[in-house]
Amino acid sequence: MSVAMRVAMDVTPLRLTQAGTARYIRNLRQRLDVQPVDFGGAGRASVLARELWWYPFRLSALDGETDVLHCTTYYGPLRPRVPTVVTVHDLAVFRHPQAFPRWTRTYVPLAVPRVLRAARSVIAVSEFTASELESLLRVPREKIHVVPNAVDDAFTPDGPRADGNYVLAVGTLEPRKNLARAIEAVARIGVDLRVVGARGWGGVEARGANVTWLGEVDDDELARQYRGALCVVYTSLYEGFGLPVLEAMACGAAVVTSAGGATGEVAADAAVLVDPLDAGAIADGMTDAIARRDELRPRGLGRARLFSWDDAARLTQHVYEGTA
Repeated sequence: MSVAMRVAMDVTPLRLTQAGTARYIRNLRQRLDVQPVDFGGAGRASVLARELWWYPFRLSALDGETDVLHCTTYYGPLRPRVPTVVTVHDLAVFRHPQAFPRWTRTYVPLAVPRVLRAARSVIAVSEFTASELESLLRVPREKIHVVPNAVDDAFTPDGPRADGNYVLAVGTLEPRKNLARAIEAVARIGVDLRVVGARGWGGVEARGANVTWLGEVDDDELARQYRGALCVVYTSLYEGFGLPVLEAMACGAAVVTSAGGATGEVAADAAVLVDPLDAGAIADGMTDAIARRDELRPRGLGRARLFSWDDAARLTQHVYEGTA
């Protein structure tokens, strides 16, 4: 009789965020037989204790308690005693360090390359992120497994729609999301912009004569905003996947997103792709997407159906089995 594999999964990010990483963890936990482990809260003291002690050293001491450790972000042990899987959602801090708080841009380049070298397997959420791991951090391609994200059940084309004529932007208020250019772009075409997302860092504000910040909302309300939008704009400067692109398409929205990188990979030909550094190009993209809503809707719905959390869980289980 075979013995069930014991997998410990780091769920600490659930204490810190409800964004993409939280969706990833919640969906895998629902589908995989794992033992959750976590530590600390959102305060500065907890962050320091977690990053200077718990991740690099305490998690190394799980020997005998588990067969595989799954670190659901690139924080993890430096010298693990059990086979370790590390998920990398993006390497934005390596490409755009100026967009992150000082501690993050100091700590991550020191710790993360060592964590990835110590891991037996690395999961990348897109082919783009896999290529970044190879080129930036020299992670061997044979060590990397691409397991794409997917869409939660709340995001469907059927259901209530928010009222009004507006463009929707979704994302934490932080420099990488490029919100200032989206605000400039909607001003050029004379429509309102609604922004959904938590307050972040870097002094980014969702402000303007035609801008409404909705803050954080639950999934049902977010889906309602997606369905009612003239189009959804997600012109981030850098993403490892770009989950709002997929969520918006699953709700039947026309999408404008950044060309190249992970968002272009996720959207393929189902969205309008633009240069995120050019507010004029973003404005033209919005105009195009709004005019082509009837064409983009079925493309987006078809594209979104290609991504499944069940598939993600199955592929992750295969990674566990190959790692143990």
